[in-house]
Amino acid sequence: MASLQASRFMLTTSCSSCTRTRSAVSLPKLPKFNVSIQQIPIKNRNFRVEEPSFRLDGFAEDFDLSLLEKQRQKKRGCDDQVLQRSRLMAVLEEVIDRVEMHKNSGEQRNNWNSLLLNSVNMITLTAALMAGIASMNASGVDSVSAVNIASTVLLASATGLAALMNKIQPSQLVEEQRNATRLFKQLRNKIEMVLREKSEDGISEADVKEAIKRVLCLDKAYPLPLVGTMLEKFPQEFKPATWWPETKPESTHSRTEANGWNSELEVEMREVVEVIKSRDAEEYDKLGNVALKLNRVLAISGPVLTGIAAVSSGFIGHGSGLAGVVATTCASLAAVVNTLEHGGQVGMVFEMYRNSAGFFSLLEDTIKTERRENGQVFETKVALKLGRSLSELKDLARRSSLSRLQGSAIDECASKLF
Repeated sequence: MASLQASRFMLTTSCSSCTRTRSAVSLPKLPKFNVSIQQIPIKNRNFRVEEPSFRLDGFAEDFDLSLLEKQRQKKRGCDDQVLQRSRLMAVLEEVIDRVEMHKNSGEQRNNWNSLLLNSVNMITLTAALMAGIASMNASGVDSVSAVNIASTVLLASATGLAALMNKIQPSQLVEEQRNATRLFKQLRNKIEMVLREKSEDGISEADVKEAIKRVLCLDKAYPLPLVGTMLEKFPQEFKPATWWPETKPESTHSRTEANGWNSELEVEMREVVEVIKSRDAEEYDKLGNVALKLNRVLAISGPVLTGIAAVSSGFIGHGSGLAGVVATTCASLAAVVNTLEHGGQVGMVFEMYRNSAGFFSLLEDTIKTERRENGQVFETKVALKLGRSLSELKDLARRSSLSRLQGSAIDECASKLF
């Protein structure tokens, strides 16, 4: 019992010794300090953001924000150059296609000229022979009637075919396609030269527009269709062909001696223009009018003669031999006229004069306008186009100037080619 009480006493003593001791720490209060900061007045409230800079070890390197914009502009410029080059390549493809189209059309219309001429002449001569046979055998009524009907039908058919041929003028159509093929080839060479020379500098939109204008002018000057857009084969007056876009003269300040131009060369080119206007252009205008009148007379005479022969053949065997004579004579003359017109290709000659007159007009416009290359190169091109050497071209200009001072006309054409 005594031991049990001793244990309780020890347990109570140990528990009381394990009680936590709690204490509070009180800090001293700090004194208050009143700090007054003077307000800085802001006069300008427009803030400017400075360009960022990168500092390395005390060195500052400014970053130019315009560099990115320059790179963007350069990229846009490169994209535009690629676009314009692609557009010019597309124009070149169309020009190459035009060359083949006009070449094939020229060959086809040349075949038309040969086949139609041979057919009309064979029909006409056969009908003339039948009319002659019918007039000699006027005693047999049945046989004469059959031959008369056959010859009349043949001559009427020949009249229609001759009128159609004279309307479309196949030989003139052939010459038109020849000229179109040649001019489209020249345009193709020019475009290829632009693509080669401006591979680094870049092709501008003006180059593309110039090429498109030239294509459209050639399409208008030498149309492919026969219906609707065919050129007038018998115009009221002779006019030179025009296949180039209209150009406006530029400022004369662009011509400098550094570009090969000087006052002497200017005078020489003006004299060449005067010779072309007074001699070559006037000469081809006269020749073109003569060819036009001759072609018009022949185009009317052929169908008229075959028509008279067709009407006369219907009266063969009615007691008069005059009808047979008129029919055979007119039919024979019609064959001669058709051969002279289409075999001699009078329409082609007229178109050749029209194109040659256009060549002189183009050369005159080229010399007058200020859009010129190097003066010496231009002089060489003009001399070769006229079939002359440089010395002959200078001599021509000198004699033209002397003739005008003396009040007389020069007795020589500028071109030696035509």
